[in-house]
Amino acid sequence: MTRLPLALRLATRELRGARRGFGIFLACLAVGVMAIAGIGSFARALTEGLEREGRTILGGDAAFTLVQRAATPDELAAIGAGGTIGTVAQLRAMARAPSGDATMVELKAVDGTYPLVGRLDLAPPQPLETLFRLVDGAYGAAADAVLMSRLGLGFGSRIMVGEATFEIRARIVSEPDKLSTGVGFGARLLVSEAGLDAARLIQPGSLVRWSYRVALDHPEQLADVLARVKPVLGPAGFEIRTRNAATPQLERNVRRISQFLTLVALTALLVGGVGVANAVSSHLAAKRETIATFKALGATRSTLFATYGIEIVLIALVGIALGLLLGAALPFAAAGAIAALVPFPMAPRLDIAALALAAFYGLAVAALFTIWPLARAQEAPVSTLFRDGLGARIRRPALVYLALIGALAAGVAGVALASSDDLRTAAIFLAASAAVFVLLRGVALAIMAVARRLPRPRSALTRLALGNIHRPGALTPTVVLSLGLGLSLMVALALVDRSLTMELSGPMQEKAPSFFFVDVPAAQQDAFAAFIAAEAPDGVLKSVPMLRGRITALNGVPADQVKGSADAAWVLQSDRGISMAAEVPEGSKVVAGQWWGADAREPQLSFEDKLAAGLGLKLGDAVSVSVLGRTITARITNLRQVNWERLGINFVMVFSPNTFAGAPYTVLSTLAFPDGGDTAREMAVMKAVAAAYPAVTTVRVKETLEEARRMLDSLSLGIRAASLVTLLTSVLVLAGALAAGHQHRVYDAVILKTLGATRPRLIAAYALEYAGLGLVTAVFAVAAGGLAAYGVVTQVMEIPFTFSVPAAAGAVAGALVLTVGFGLLGTVRALGVPPVRVLRHL
Repeated sequence: MTRLPLALRLATRELRGARRGFGIFLACLAVGVMAIAGIGSFARALTEGLEREGRTILGGDAAFTLVQRAATPDELAAIGAGGTIGTVAQLRAMARAPSGDATMVELKAVDGTYPLVGRLDLAPPQPLETLFRLVDGAYGAAADAVLMSRLGLGFGSRIMVGEATFEIRARIVSEPDKLSTGVGFGARLLVSEAGLDAARLIQPGSLVRWSYRVALDHPEQLADVLARVKPVLGPAGFEIRTRNAATPQLERNVRRISQFLTLVALTALLVGGVGVANAVSSHLAAKRETIATFKALGATRSTLFATYGIEIVLIALVGIALGLLLGAALPFAAAGAIAALVPFPMAPRLDIAALALAAFYGLAVAALFTIWPLARAQEAPVSTLFRDGLGARIRRPALVYLALIGALAAGVAGVALASSDDLRTAAIFLAASAAVFVLLRGVALAIMAVARRLPRPRSALTRLALGNIHRPGALTPTVVLSLGLGLSLMVALALVDRSLTMELSGPMQEKAPSFFFVDVPAAQQDAFAAFIAAEAPDGVLKSVPMLRGRITALNGVPADQVKGSADAAWVLQSDRGISMAAEVPEGSKVVAGQWWGADAREPQLSFEDKLAAGLGLKLGDAVSVSVLGRTITARITNLRQVNWERLGINFVMVFSPNTFAGAPYTVLSTLAFPDGGDTAREMAVMKAVAAAYPAVTTVRVKETLEEARRMLDSLSLGIRAASLVTLLTSVLVLAGALAAGHQHRVYDAVILKTLGATRPRLIAAYALEYAGLGLVTAVFAVAAGGLAAYGVVTQVMEIPFTFSVPAAAGAVAGALVLTVGFGLLGTVRALGVPPVRVLRHL
């Protein structure tokens, strides 16, 4: 008979008596695996939905987009060959109500083919021909609920946009292509091409995005059509997207967020591993006599290791299966809950890859935290196992087990890094988690060492509490480790969120100008400046020329073949605002090279330094940019450090003044008040500008920051939910640790009660012990979480760090409530055991 069948037989017999005591073990594994499987499955369902509905989201099989200019007849002929072409123009504008109130809108002008694909839902339903009809001097329009609410509009209300009058005849319920246009800070207003022409908003250099969508007669020939069209269009600056990647930026963001949340869930699973180790140790302690009997009868170490290893694996598989079941069900449950937020059916399914990844993490973590207790149990001498082993020394397990633990840890880290798009962020997260684990272990040992060396208190109650902290078998390491990591993560997230919120509502709002004025005609720049001086005599107006350009090549390499870093690749993905300047822009500092002189003739370029590093650019490199259909190549002569937090006028790319000589451009202006301005004053200026300069878009910075803060709150909600999984796992581990120490508490309570200790004094002693552990753990969590948040905020986000007293106080209060609450709950149970039941076995 071989060893493995014997071990398997023994393991199945041992399972009959292992039904109790593994509740926390199963819960820790199930919660962690559920979080990883659920997050992965949900993200896959979302991205597959984006891919499946790509034709509808994009508005066709392919979309060709230009900025600041419309396509030429030859370009339209090339784009529309082989299918039906539809035109959509998008720009920001100001909508003015009869009362004089004004607000920024995201204006969308469509032709008669809209939508080429999908369905536009309006309330009340009506054909676009009826909606857009010119009646009594007013063009028809559809507005979203936000615009109607802001200006107090109803059906039949009239507004002015530019020089045209529009009548609100419908409310936009949903747009099939809304996701393809990205996030906008203005309310949507849908008009016709004729209405846009009548508004006279489009001037030379105006920031208009012209999108030409094509529905092919033979969709399967998409690749052939693109191969034929691209050479004809040449380097004209078209952004080309297909139904296979309708929303690349959104898909990238979904992947990044899901990967980050998966790392948070993996942290929760690692915390749960402490609970696994506690459960295994407790189970093996209860099996001391059985293990001793096996060894006395000749069982080898490897047989014992295999027997109990198989038993633990079989139990772990139950917890993992439960977690996979709940995680697989999560996308199906969430699909209905977020149906109103996602404009397409998610159609979730069982994602084998996500489930397999979660199962691997579950098995690896279970094995990682099981090997050490198993190895220690098999090393215990028979003589030690047959007597009370409290405080008995056990030989250190063989190095092979340490090597196995190291290999499993490396495997978990390797898979986490391999499945992440942002290796740097994943590596930092894993390294920080490992460092906190080590630090928490060190904190626990330090607490025990300090408690052991403190002077002996005169109070018996204090002496008992202090002794419980450092005695053999004390709960100190488990309590500190289980609560410390969860609380540290919660504190870090809370402080990052607090710093971002304060930056958006505090310093950033104070430093930022009150307004951005977009699309000021260059010919009217002086007149506009005089108008602002009359309306806001104490205001400070700053203006720069502005165009839009798309990077087409870096050092001759096409932009779509350049592999930039994760935090710099966005510069290549669409058109960018660019400017020309004779002097270094305010808020910028040249950190490499020299600024050009007034006599510069050749096109020269100043690039933002960190983004240049992310794209592998250096001084002297060539950057090709398509502007208004022309490709300009300039050499980088200097790199700038930009203070983006000021929200002043600044650009990634600033060119020498002669680079775009003769090209039509508009002017971007900012207006700042010395005292920051108040709402009434700002609204008065906005009304005046909207009435006098209807083609100029006024962006009120405070409203934009409020919208950004709302978006931040929505994003942080998911991160907080994932971090709560870590805290929940920490609570489970704490509860399991206290349950595992229940027998020790019963033994202590009986002896002390026999010696005359009263129930209230024992409860007070245990409460003091748990309160001390909880307080020290909370202080460490605040310090560790604060340091982690400080690093993220100052080094990654590059904004000032703000400490939050409520977050720190919440961590301290939470730690005290959990440790004292769970501890006293177990203590009360221990004190209720009759002494005779224990004394007869001594």
